[in-house]
Amino acid sequence: MASLADRVVVITGAGRGIGREHALLAAREGARVVVNDTGADAAGRNADPSVAQAVVDEITASGGTAVAHTADVATVAGAVELLELARSTYGAVHGLVNNAGILRDRMFVNMSEDDWDAVVRGQLGATFAPSQVFARYWRDESKAGRQPVASVVNVSSTSGLIGAIGQTNYGAAKAGIAALTLMVAQELARYGVRTNALTPVARTRMTQDLPGIGEMVAAPEDPDAFDVYHPGNIPPLVAWLLTEDCPANGQVFYVKGGEIRQFTGWSYGWTVDKGDRWTVAELDKELRTRV
Repeated sequence: MASLADRVVVITGAGRGIGREHALLAAREGARVVVNDTGADAAGRNADPSVAQAVVDEITASGGTAVAHTADVATVAGAVELLELARSTYGAVHGLVNNAGILRDRMFVNMSEDDWDAVVRGQLGATFAPSQVFARYWRDESKAGRQPVASVVNVSSTSGLIGAIGQTNYGAAKAGIAALTLMVAQELARYGVRTNALTPVARTRMTQDLPGIGEMVAAPEDPDAFDVYHPGNIPPLVAWLLTEDCPANGQVFYVKGGEIRQFTGWSYGWTVDKGDRWTVAELDKELRTRV
């Protein structure tokens, strides 16, 4: 039996790249899919509604079930419209993949306020708004005695959890998504909702043109070799997280090719404790060799 049979899955940013692969696999696994994408370029400009519809057409041509949605989900209004479309079309929602996001790389000292605001909005905002709107729906279902078995999957990045030069806006937003994931997982578990995140490493329009990165993620010359950076390597984990009986909650995973790692987050390193208030001179002596 298909792993997502009878599940309704909403995927944002599903028009291209990894998001498109999520939508295609979810449909092959039996899910009814809502494909959300404004069709904008990687910087969040020049929307094109045909992008989402093209993925829907691809799914339906293969015998799957899907519907397109093109509103901007970085706004609560857009997220409400997305939820309403899913419910009016399929009657319920069981999974949400917050994949939508934009990229505007700049060195920090050269970054404009607009580039900062746009990326934080297009990444963290586009995760917050759908998550909250759908969480309220699932909470209301739970309180009405219709306990959901639902799943949210967010997309963070190693840029946020490890760091990357030139991506302070993107990295800060992605770190925020990871933190949001952990806290929402704790809050929504009571309503039957699991929340997890992943940091994918794959070839997309956001990576293939980056200096030094594009060459690294290029497809292998040997057509029979495993393509480690193919975006289709990422969706199996997402599909598993969307399954009805998946046990994971509050987890962040790293995914590249056939490799999956668990991120364990911030943790304490060394500790010093005087048991009293420090002086600056004492701290200098104690910490200088530790940091």
